[in-house]
Amino acid sequence: MEGQGSVPEPRISLVSVDSSTALVDSNSLSINQSGSVRPRPGNEKAPLLSQRRLFRSLGGFTNGLASPFGLASPESSGGYQEFGSGNDVNISCQSTSSSGSTRTLDTFAGVFCPVSLSMFSALLFLRVGFIVGNAGLIETLIQFAIAYAILTFTVFSICAISTNGAVEGGGAYFMISRTLGPEFGGAIGTLFIFANIVSSALYITGCVEGIVDNFGKGGYFIGSGDGGLPNDGWWRFLYCSGINVMNLAVCLIGASLFAKTSVLVLGTVGVCLLTVIASYFQPGDISVDIPEGNKLINKSLTTSFNFTGFSSETFNSNVNRHYGPDYTSTDNPNDHVNFAIVFGVLFSGVTGIMAGANMSGELKVPGRSIPRGTLSAVGFTFIVYVTLALLTSATCTTELLKNNYIFMMGINFWGPFVTIGILTATFSASLSNLIGSSRVLEAVAKDDIFGSLLRFVTNGTTGTGNPIMAVLTCFVVVQLFLLIGSLNVIAQLNSVLFLLSYFAMNLACLGLELSSAPNFRPAFKYFSWHTAFLGMAGTLIMMFLINAIYASLAIIACLVLVILLHVLSPSRADNWGSISQALIFHQVRKYLLLLDSRKDHVKFWRPHMLLLVAVRNTNFYYYRISLKAMKINFTKS
Repeated sequence: MEGQGSVPEPRISLVSVDSSTALVDSNSLSINQSGSVRPRPGNEKAPLLSQRRLFRSLGGFTNGLASPFGLASPESSGGYQEFGSGNDVNISCQSTSSSGSTRTLDTFAGVFCPVSLSMFSALLFLRVGFIVGNAGLIETLIQFAIAYAILTFTVFSICAISTNGAVEGGGAYFMISRTLGPEFGGAIGTLFIFANIVSSALYITGCVEGIVDNFGKGGYFIGSGDGGLPNDGWWRFLYCSGINVMNLAVCLIGASLFAKTSVLVLGTVGVCLLTVIASYFQPGDISVDIPEGNKLINKSLTTSFNFTGFSSETFNSNVNRHYGPDYTSTDNPNDHVNFAIVFGVLFSGVTGIMAGANMSGELKVPGRSIPRGTLSAVGFTFIVYVTLALLTSATCTTELLKNNYIFMMGINFWGPFVTIGILTATFSASLSNLIGSSRVLEAVAKDDIFGSLLRFVTNGTTGTGNPIMAVLTCFVVVQLFLLIGSLNVIAQLNSVLFLLSYFAMNLACLGLELSSAPNFRPAFKYFSWHTAFLGMAGTLIMMFLINAIYASLAIIACLVLVILLHVLSPSRADNWGSISQALIFHQVRKYLLLLDSRKDHVKFWRPHMLLLVAVRNTNFYYYRISLKAMKINFTKS
């Protein structure tokens, strides 16, 4: 046998007896010139466009949408690639060249600005008083610490996956689906879509609240009297719908327009924020009127509360908690908020950490921009919020904070600065989430997880990559959530959805790290299984603390969707690679390494295993695989 140079020397040796009884089919193996046996590459391209009869029946009418509007068909849309796959280098190069024109954003404009604006959103100018006035300074700082600890650990997981390989469009969904497979990936992708949609509705509601409090009856610019915009519930819904239509118009033009203007928007919000901070240092004794929408205060007895300036008495009165009713969601003075409700409102305002990851398809270098931009934005917004909490507690009475959530207008040198800040921060945040939800929806549709139910989304993509049908679909769903009306009510649902999303992100990274998966080698050095576990535990605890009913329903809905996708999805048979196999291999290998041949005993004897294989076009060889420490030995006969 040694003299037969034409016979290759395989590295993995397997006994071959008969092709009908072989445990490994030779059709799935090939022997290269160096003699190594390797699996033949299968069709593991990530646009998973297999056809299934159950989902096919509902999609026929959408096939003609592409041609009338000049939209790209699914076959020409390119699709998404597996981490490190795409038929090796050729497809990667083609994907890079074809998408180079759409990847125009750098770290500052593409990640830092969208994340900062999303984390400022409605909380910066509209809810700082609500949080400090009810929770007190100590609990406010504790809540910010908890929220930002969860966010930081989750950002570490995002950075780990984004620096582990090529990141295509779809952001966090793309990262998780290539780790957990199509069933879990589809369920979590759906969760991401709804989280961003609810967040967009939340920020639109905050924007309208700022408009009505300024230009409605009894508003800051209108004063007392019958003038101003109507302030009834359906009128507010009409205003929300108008802003939603404006978001739709910008999205139809293209996400790059928003990203390019986000620098200007963040600069505007920054100027308005500086005027607010400067206003805290002016002399005190300023009376701030109670807003017209506050029905809990008898205005015949009092019509205003005081801004005292820096005062130790004011500071001491705001140190401890003073939970009371929320005048925007109840007319019952005995219906008090609590820690969970306040934290839900707080956390909903800082859930924008994925705004940069959602733009991964437009970033020049996602693996570098996402970690740098996201971490910088998280640190920047944390410093701003802590500063505002300290200044507010030292200068504003508790009564003012609990009964006027836009008190900043009353103490500012020029009130319109706060109005401009509210409108720009909330509008940009709502637009960012609408863009993010449409990108994730497009990614889910291209992966064909829901089959024909979402195939119209892939038909509705322009040649420049703008997912028109995905944007329109998200716009309609946002319109439905706007019917809820109250910002604080939407905030709790928004917080639960995002916490569940962050839980899934940390769970995926924890599984990859514990399984020692060879394809998981993130360049981000601050990630470890400890950070992933802490982030996962923190999100799970706070999710049930905010609202146990919302949390339970969200988890049940995800599990039901996982089961349905496992049974019915057209992509269920496609091989994306499952982390469960990596975990099983890791555990088996660990216990095999614990075996000690010196402790063998006849009572516990087990035979060595022979793996049988048929190697086509070669002679049959006998190979023995030693299970000890997974060392592969070769024996010929």
